[in-house]
Amino acid sequence: MLSFFKEYKGFAIVFSIISIVIIAIIYNTLNVYKPLPIYQPAMVSTALVDSTIQHKKKYHKIADFKLVNQNGKTITQDNYKDKIYVADFFFTTCQTICPIMTDHMAKIQKEIINDTDILLLSHTVTPDIDTVAQLKRYAKSKGVIDAKWNLVTGDKKQIYKLARKSYLAVLDDGNGDEFDMIHTENFMLIDKKRQIRGFYDGTNAEEIDRLLGDIEILKNENLKN
Repeated sequence: MLSFFKEYKGFAIVFSIISIVIIAIIYNTLNVYKPLPIYQPAMVSTALVDSTIQHKKKYHKIADFKLVNQNGKTITQDNYKDKIYVADFFFTTCQTICPIMTDHMAKIQKEIINDTDILLLSHTVTPDIDTVAQLKRYAKSKGVIDAKWNLVTGDKKQIYKLARKSYLAVLDDGNGDEFDMIHTENFMLIDKKRQIRGFYDGTNAEEIDRLLGDIEILKNENLKN
């Protein structure tokens, strides 16, 4: 019996090495890098997308914008040039999902505080109520850090168009007001090319963890390009 094992010892070693190599290849194949999707209007619920672009399947990007933040400063797409950012829609007097969303955005702010590539952008859906002064009070109460996070207000028509034609993020109120809207719990992850790379439930802690993980994927993707 001993001689049998001696005779096949070499074979066993070679077989073991080959097995390890095969297992390693399978592991690496299953864990291959997968880029985040680039969301197009046709990929999103039609309830959140303006009817004029629901058919669009490529080349979708966030449009240029000009809004005002909590400090009365004009904020445009240039403030987010070559940045990855997380966007959402809210209003300061909301007592339902907004406080949870804002707390979760504050958590993201804490995680990215030292990362100069990442910013946050929150748009009010009630600009008639959310003046600069109101946004400033809200920002102070929520621990907003001006260098990382802009809360913006402005022309309601522009915000409506951004929400439904760019970020694909709010519902049409349908109450007769052409530009009235109902925000959702969605957070949107935007890449350096102004493309939507992810949607997340801003009220769900697990979704926030997924978003933070996707930010890392996006950062690695930028390093590869």
